[in-house]
Amino acid sequence: MKISMYDACVPPGIRMMTSLAAILEKAAAHAQAKKIDPAVLVNARLYPDMFPLVRQVQIASDSAKAGAARLIGLEPPSWEDNEKTLPELIARAKKTVAFLESLKPAQFEGSEDRTINWKTRTTERSMQGQPYLVHQVLPNIYFHMTTAYNILRHNGLELGKMDFLGGG
Repeated sequence: MKISMYDACVPPGIRMMTSLAAILEKAAAHAQAKKIDPAVLVNARLYPDMFPLVRQVQIASDSAKAGAARLIGLEPPSWEDNEKTLPELIARAKKTVAFLESLKPAQFEGSEDRTINWKTRTTERSMQGQPYLVHQVLPNIYFHMTTAYNILRHNGLELGKMDFLGGG
């Protein structure tokens, strides 16, 4: 059985962004219970040369929304990256879910063969749709989601594999 580009892109993006919002909600509750300034978590990083939690969440969100938008030939929604609090990061993850939920399977028809062009911080790139999804979009969502999870886990938040995977 063949998997559709929609099924390979949108449900995993929704699941990861929903899990990320839930993890961030746990982080907010943890900060309140332990009397930790939430800004400490928002700005935490695993190593000095790595992005902090806030940027990990923004990039995971950007990867999910931009990847899906590019696959269907839309200009990705542009958001300011101005979040500074856990509630703002939660709202961003939920806004990403809402965008993904607005997309329809028919919009993805033929996207596996569509040429996708995008800019990175240092270059312009181009790939066919299926390799773009499999080798660019999904790995970036999972990498930044994993890093956000690890930043919070490293800072004492009790998380497990099911927090990462989310609900069925």
